[in-house]
Amino acid sequence: MITFWETGTTFTRLAEYQPNCWINLQEPTNEEVELLINSHNVPRDFIMDVLDTDERSRIEVEEDNVLIILRVPLSNQNNGIPFITVPLGIIFTNNQIITVCSRRTKIISSLIKAVNENKISITNPFDYVLRIFLISAVWFLQFLKEINIQTALIEKDLETATKNKELHRLLSMEKCLVFFITSLKSNEMVLAKMRNGRNLQGIEHDEDLMEDVIIETKQALEMANVYSDIQSGMMDAFASIISNNLNVIMKQLTAVTIILMIPTLVASMYGMNVPNGFEDSHLAFGYVISISIILVLIGIFTFKRKNWF
Repeated sequence: MITFWETGTTFTRLAEYQPNCWINLQEPTNEEVELLINSHNVPRDFIMDVLDTDERSRIEVEEDNVLIILRVPLSNQNNGIPFITVPLGIIFTNNQIITVCSRRTKIISSLIKAVNENKISITNPFDYVLRIFLISAVWFLQFLKEINIQTALIEKDLETATKNKELHRLLSMEKCLVFFITSLKSNEMVLAKMRNGRNLQGIEHDEDLMEDVIIETKQALEMANVYSDIQSGMMDAFASIISNNLNVIMKQLTAVTIILMIPTLVASMYGMNVPNGFEDSHLAFGYVISISIILVLIGIFTFKRKNWF
């Protein structure tokens, strides 16, 4: 979907393209990609790089075109991994600002909401980039908190688990953290290049805003590293717990099997076609049942003392 926005102290959506407006492209169709390439002279390689879900964060300069790619978090609840990251491209070409993402994310809508509510004036084009980096870091922190909450719920289930389902859920959380850590590290490298002006001539940006972005990004990276270390230890610990829980169940089943074997053993002994002292007694059945019950009670009492039940 392609949208056009008038920039200033607020963002106003336009019905059609106007010169020097902000062009936002999310979940683009092939027709929209071709329109962007042909009408706004955007290099095809730039667009294809952004639409590649595995593309790394980087800055690329080609003549008067500047491409900045950062990785942004995305909620992916319908898949096996609840949170992933995707590339978001910011293109400066002919005094035109274009943002492109292969998926619909909350980053752009959050940027528009923040600017409109706080009346933030963005005069420097590279401040768009910093604002997007800042909102991206905030969403990383938000998703990290959700990962921590889900991990705590999985931890409660793992305490009594005997199957691997909970471990698989925990593994998916760990995969999310790996994606987050990798993306945040590459974003941090792009920020460092922007701050140093490397590969870009004449960059001017709000130093205070840059400092805020770096702080938020580092905080998100540190939180992701801490959560990842904790989950790595939890995976090993709970794998042992599941094995131990299974051993306890097997021990209990063994005890039950032994108890059930006692009446069978007694009945088999007195059911043999040999003299046993009870063959002429009309109370033989009662004696056999009584002996079985007494031995079963002794077995239960013994296993109770050994905490097998």
